[in-house]
Amino acid sequence: MKNKLVTLIGGGGFVGRYVAQALLRAGARVRIAQRDPRGAFFLKPQGGLGQTQFIAADVSRPETIARAVAGADAVVNLVGVLAGDFQRYHIEGARIVAEAARNAGVEALVQVSAIGANPQAESGYARSKGEGEAAVRAAFPGATIMRPSIVFGREDQFVNRFAGMVAKAPVVPVLRAPTRFQPVFVADVAEAIVAAVADPGTHGGHIYELGGPDIISMGALIRWIAEALGRSPSIVELPDSVGSMLASLPGSPITRDQWRMLQTDNVVSDGAEGFAAFGIAPRPLEAVAPEWLVRFRRQGRFGRRLKTIAA
Repeated sequence: MKNKLVTLIGGGGFVGRYVAQALLRAGARVRIAQRDPRGAFFLKPQGGLGQTQFIAADVSRPETIARAVAGADAVVNLVGVLAGDFQRYHIEGARIVAEAARNAGVEALVQVSAIGANPQAESGYARSKGEGEAAVRAAFPGATIMRPSIVFGREDQFVNRFAGMVAKAPVVPVLRAPTRFQPVFVADVAEAIVAAVADPGTHGGHIYELGGPDIISMGALIRWIAEALGRSPSIVELPDSVGSMLASLPGSPITRDQWRMLQTDNVVSDGAEGFAAFGIAPRPLEAVAPEWLVRFRRQGRFGRRLKTIAA
């Protein structure tokens, strides 16, 4: 990857920052393209002089994406939304990126999708991800599709969100407690993306499903977080009738579409290609999450250290 130019569409986001750092360590030049590139300036010190570039780009504006990928050796599309205009970002945006990459003669294109992507899915999120994959492969048949499960890491909005609830609330309600996930560490996802970028001859045209080594239910995940924080809230598993009602209320923390997504397990499909294709052994949640979840403990690192010493 040394001196290769890689454009990261949405490179300042949660997964994108880890991909950028992995590319910089590999010696690549990285161009971060997003609507407000100032939001990614924190990445500048991660590379050497001139190793990072920043450019304003919007996947709904083809001319900006064409500028962002011009001269690039590879492109990674990391743009995604959990709610809102799925058509604009997941389908049309993905198509625009793929067409721009093809027209620019890019060697490698990686489209970051999600486990469960399916054009026939009931959930608008999963359906749009599936339709976006189809649009990408139609425009750029050699694209690599990455489908991660729930991604966790220091800046995530999933594990940290529940940790905040466990740390503050005496009672923690749980929706769809039996639904299973295969949490995957963000740095492992980034490593797989960089490996695909580096070897499009091997990985181009493939779909990879990326899940961690453990499969855990929503209820078990909340209980693990509570134990990791040294907390003992009352964990109440809500019946589906209550969950469905909550998802229909205005201002609810969960949308109706997210409720539909929770009806299906978020795990790697049987026979799917995954981390093994890249020679990566994904790390479990319990091996890395306590390092940053410690801030949710009552006495922070001091509490954790005292417990370790006492043990």
